[in-house]
Amino acid sequence: MTIRMVSPRLFAGAVAVGALGMLGASPAFAAKDAVMAVDSTFTTLDPYDSNDTLSQAVTKSFYQGLFGLDKDLKLVNVLAESYEASKDGLTYTIKLKKGVKFHDGTTFDASAVKANFDRVIDPANKLKRYTLFNRVAKTDVIDANTVKITLKEPFSPFINVLSHPSAVMISPTALKKYGKEIAFHPVGTGPFEFVEWKQTDYLKGKKFAGYWKTGYPKIDSITWKPVVDNNTRAAVMQTGEADFAFRIPFEQAAVLKASPKVDMIDAPSIIARYISFNTQVKPFNDPKVRQAINYAINKDALAKVAFAGYATPSDGVVPQGVDYAEKLGPWPYDPAKARELLKEAGYPNGFETTLWSAYNHTTAQKVIQFVQQQLQQVGIKASVQALEAGQRVEKVESVQKPEDAGVRLYYVGWSSSTGESDWALRPLLASESMPPKLLNTAYYKNDQVDADIAGALRTTDRAEKARLYKDAQERIWKDAPWAFLVTEKVLFARSKRLSGAYAMPDGSFNFDEIDIKQ
Repeated sequence: MTIRMVSPRLFAGAVAVGALGMLGASPAFAAKDAVMAVDSTFTTLDPYDSNDTLSQAVTKSFYQGLFGLDKDLKLVNVLAESYEASKDGLTYTIKLKKGVKFHDGTTFDASAVKANFDRVIDPANKLKRYTLFNRVAKTDVIDANTVKITLKEPFSPFINVLSHPSAVMISPTALKKYGKEIAFHPVGTGPFEFVEWKQTDYLKGKKFAGYWKTGYPKIDSITWKPVVDNNTRAAVMQTGEADFAFRIPFEQAAVLKASPKVDMIDAPSIIARYISFNTQVKPFNDPKVRQAINYAINKDALAKVAFAGYATPSDGVVPQGVDYAEKLGPWPYDPAKARELLKEAGYPNGFETTLWSAYNHTTAQKVIQFVQQQLQQVGIKASVQALEAGQRVEKVESVQKPEDAGVRLYYVGWSSSTGESDWALRPLLASESMPPKLLNTAYYKNDQVDADIAGALRTTDRAEKARLYKDAQERIWKDAPWAFLVTEKVLFARSKRLSGAYAMPDGSFNFDEIDIKQ
C-alpha cells in the first residue's frame, strides 16, 4: 500500500472535499464534523481480522462489544447488562441490553452474539483474532436477551477478552450480505454509520440516528485522517484543520503546549516498544547475541532522541499498569559487555543483518536510525527499512511457516488491550502464537514459559496466577527474545473546541462523549 504524504494545504482541501462532497450533506455536517488525524493508515475495518491497535481504535466509530474498558482500564458493561460465571469456570451467562439496533435495522440480540462468536471460532475463516477466542466451545441462545458461552477449558481472563476492541458485534445480516468484504463495509451498533473509506486519505462516518444511547453522538460526523508525516500532523492542529491528533510527534509537544488553540496532553501508557529477534535463525538463535544487543542500546538516550523524553526505559516484559506486570530491569547500557558477548558467541567482528520497522512514521524512523547507529558501535551493521501497513501484513504477519520468515530484527510495539498480562504475553511470546496466528515475530519457544502461560489461564487463584506470570516474565527477560526498549507516554492533542475524546493507556481511543463547541 502506498502512503501519500500530504501538506497542510492539501490536507485542508481533502477535508473540505470529504465534509461537503463526500456526504453531499447539509451545513450541519460541516459544523459538527470532527477531524481526527492519526499517524498511519488502517489495515482493515474488520476488528476480528486486525492485529493493529489503530485499526481497532477507529472501528469504535461503528462497533461496540459486550464489555469495554474505561480510561483507567477498568471493566464496564456496554451491550451487556450483566454476567454470571459458573463455579467450574466453563460457562458464562450474559444478559444483553434491550432495544439496540444495528445500523442496517437488524435487532441486536442473543442470535447476533452467537453469529459473531461462531464466525471467529471457525478456523476455516482464518481470522487473525481466532486465537483470542478459540477457547470458546459453543455459544447458545437462551432467549432473545440471554446468551450462554461455554468454554473448552477454564479461561480466567475471559471477560477481559470480551472487553478487547476486537470483540465487537457485527450485524449478522451484514455478515451474510458482505462475507469477507465486511472488512470494507462495517455495520455495527456504534454511534456512527459508515460512509466511505479511501484507504490512504480518510475514513468517514455519520451520526447514526437510531443509536441506542439517547442524545448521542453529539456530533454529526467523524473523519479519520491518516497523516503519516509528524510535522504535518502537528501543523494541522495548529491551523485548526484537525480537531484531534494522535500520535503527537514528541519533538513538537512543547510547541503545541504553547498554542492557544490546542490542549496538549501526555499521560502514562501501557505501550511497550521493543525489537524482536528471529530466534530460529543465526545469529539470533544464540542468547548471547540477543543479550549483547540489549546491552548495546542506550535506552535513556533513545527516549530523549526519538521520544523527546516522553518515554522511559522498559523495566520488564509487561509494562506497569497491566495486571500481573513484574519489574525486572531495565537492561543497562554497556557496549563493552555487548562486544564481549558477541566475541563469546563467535562474532568478534560483528555481523550484517536487517532491521525492519512495523511503522513508517517519523518517530519510528528515528528509532531504527538510532538503533542502527548504536549497533554499528559494537560491530553490527544493520540495513533499515520502515514498512508500510500493507508491507507489514505481507512480509511479517502473513508468513505461513517459520522457516519462510524473512524478518530478522523487527521494531514494533504492543499494548495489552484487555488490561491483563495474558494478552501482553500469549500473543507475542507463546510458541502457539507465531505468525500467521498471532505476533510472536521472535519465533520464540520456551516450554516452561508456554506452561506458565497456559497454567495462568486455567487457574482462578490470584496468587497462583501471579506466581506463574512472574516465572514466565523472569524467564523471558533472561532469554531476551527482544531488545527491550521503552514504554512510551500517550501524547495527543485536542482543539479547544473539541471535548470528550482522549487516547487511552493502550493507545486506543475513547470518544463516547465527543462534542464540538459551535
